This record gives sequence, C-alpha cells and structure tokens, in this order.
Amino acid sequence: MKFTRQQWQWIFYDWANSGYGILVVTAVLPVYFKAVADHAGVSAANSTALWGYANSFGTLIISLLAPLLGALADYPHAKKRWLNLFTWLGIILTIGLALVPTKYWQVLLLVYIGSIIGYSGGNLFYDSFLIDVADNKQMDRVSSTGYGMGYLGGVVAFIIFLVAELSKGFGGLLNSYGVARFSFILAAVWWVIFAWPLLKNGHQRYSVNSVTNPFIDSLRRLRRTMHHINQYKQLTWFLVAYFFYIDGVDTIFTMATVIGKDLGIQTTMLMVVLLVVQLIAVPFSLLYGWLANKFSTRRIIMLGIIVYFFICLYALRLETLIDFWILAILVGTSQGGLQALSRSYFGRLIPKNDSSEFFGFYNILGKFSAILGPFIVGIVTQWTGKSTVGAASLSVLFALGLVMFIFASAIKDK
Repeated sequence: MKFTRQQWQWIFYDWANSGYGILVVTAVLPVYFKAVADHAGVSAANSTALWGYANSFGTLIISLLAPLLGALADYPHAKKRWLNLFTWLGIILTIGLALVPTKYWQVLLLVYIGSIIGYSGGNLFYDSFLIDVADNKQMDRVSSTGYGMGYLGGVVAFIIFLVAELSKGFGGLLNSYGVARFSFILAAVWWVIFAWPLLKNGHQRYSVNSVTNPFIDSLRRLRRTMHHINQYKQLTWFLVAYFFYIDGVDTIFTMATVIGKDLGIQTTMLMVVLLVVQLIAVPFSLLYGWLANKFSTRRIIMLGIIVYFFICLYALRLETLIDFWILAILVGTSQGGLQALSRSYFGRLIPKNDSSEFFGFYNILGKFSAILGPFIVGIVTQWTGKSTVGAASLSVLFALGLVMFIFASAIKDK
C-alpha cells in the first residue's frame, strides 16, 4: 500500500512525539526523578508511588476536558489549531524539565504533569486526524505504520541519548544530570522538527457546520451524544473493554523502568532493554496491521490482549535480568500493534463528521484507565513492598478487557 503525502505527514507526527514517549515518560525522567528524590531522602517505594500518582494526576486533567475539546475541534479548520496549541504546550514544558534545579523534585513533578497534558491533548487531535487522512480500508495499515514509525523514531532519538550516556556526557562535557537534561531538550527538538509538517499542513476533511458560539454548541452536542448513547451499543461496549485493557498497556509502559530499578538493574542496561523493545515493536506493529487485513481486526486485538495477560502473570517471577529481558521482549511484540488496531477499529465505528468528539470519549476512557493503572500499581507496591506484584495485578484488567471486547463483538454479530 502506497501512502499519500498527507498520510506520511500524519505518520511522522508519531515519529515526532516518540522522543517524549521514550526519553521523558519511559527511560530517562523516571530514573532521573528517582535519583533526585532519593537524594532528597524519599524512599524507593514512595518515589515509585509518587511517579505513579503524577502520571495519574496529569492524565486526569486532560481526561476531564477531552470530550469537550474534541467537540470543539469538529468545527471547520479547528482541529489543526487545537493540535498546535497542545503540541506546543508539551514541547515548551518538556524544555522546562531541563531547567528545574534538582533540589526541587516537587516542581519537577509539576512540570512533568503539565507536559503530560500537552502530550496527551496533542494525541487526542492527532488520533482524530486518522479519519481525515485514511478511509476505512486504509485505517489499519495507516494506524499501524504510524505506531511502527513512532517506535523507529523513538529508537533513533534513544540512540542519540545513548551516545551521550555511554560517552560520559560527550567526553565529559556533561555530568549524569546534564545528560538527562540533554535528553529532555532532545525530545523537545525532535518533537518540533518532525511534527511541523502536520502542524502546518494538516487538512480536516470532515467537520460539523459552523456556528456563532462553538462552545455552547459543543456542550449541546455532547449532551445529545450522551442522551443517545444507547444508539451506539457496540461502540459503547468496545469503549468499556478498551478502558480496561489499555489501562494495563499504558501502565506497563510508564512504570517499566521504575520496576526495573526496584529489581536492581543498572540504568545503562535498562536503556539497552528499552532500545531493543522499541526495535522489536517496529516490525511487530506493521505485522499486526498485516494480520488484521488477513484475519480481521477483532481477532488480532484479542490476540494482543491475551499476550498482555500472560505478560502480567510472568511479572510474578521477575527476579533476574534475564527475566526482565523476556518480559520486555514480550511487551515489544504486542504493544504498538494492540494500540494501533484499537485506534483504527474505533475509527471505523464512529460518525466521521463528529470524529474529534468521539475520539474525545476514546481519549477520556484511555486516559482514565491510565489513572487507575498506576494507582493500582502504587497501592499494591506499597502494600506488598514488591513492584513485581503490583505489575502482576494488572492481569485482572486484561481479563476484564478481553471479556468485554468479546461481548462487544457479539453485539455486531446479532
């Protein structure tokens, strides 16, 4: 399948913010935060819990606003403006992470929360642009390629960071904290360069009619959608399923390096593991798109959920570096594919003119699940003193998600 210029611009936005995803959310900032928190006298268990709470709080804010923001973006030419607003917010605050003195670890968490709002808000409008760049037959491939290129972009950005890390700050030019700050600047610059084509040229094909007061009209549209939600039964049950299983996916993504540190794995080795996971995710994201076209999107989504269920159970036996490697590789096989196919599956179910509004509901459920997951891991970890048990507790969410997804699929078959 050949992609159009607009599709490539959309795909490269995933490449663009992948630097934030791997360097800030997953690899560097969690380790950096634990280091500065430890220096301030915060225990390992409490810093892990605080990191989980920060992720939860940041996503809570954007989750509460997502449906309204989505409805506002469905007016002509509005989607690109909102995408620009939140993307630039995320970029500026990512730079801000590099400017916070290490002794102010509380401020560091607050700036991180703000960057999450920009990152997550940008993704809301980016996801809804899928409707504008691809038809129903193209969605699986375009969405999967977006995730695949995102992982590849993350790998390239990560390698640049590793050069700084392994060369001791480019031959001593930077100390360990300086290398971390460099990674935050790198993530922001990466975001600007590769997001710019979509930020400048994004074209909104579908929209609702213009009105005098978009804010009031958006509230009315939201109320109407909620009132008639029973007309979208399959969509509703899919969102319930998505709420549960994407919870586990996001939580494993955001808590992985913290759990690795609790196992005593050295920072450099954690970086290498994450790099390999990103590399594995590139072909497997594309493979999921191909399998969806061959066997159906629903079947491959169920496969991904089942793989994640067993990943969580395997977390119970995490003791050695080899165990962590096995777990990480398994995550790499399904992470991008499950997210990509969920997005395209949802995109085929919704009314196109109201795509941003409906992706607002998609976003709110995905983000609210990201509040629940880290909170569960934080509570279970503090209760048991073992982050591996906290990770294993997420298996319940994948089991619930699978049951609900099967039920949603059955509704369509009737």
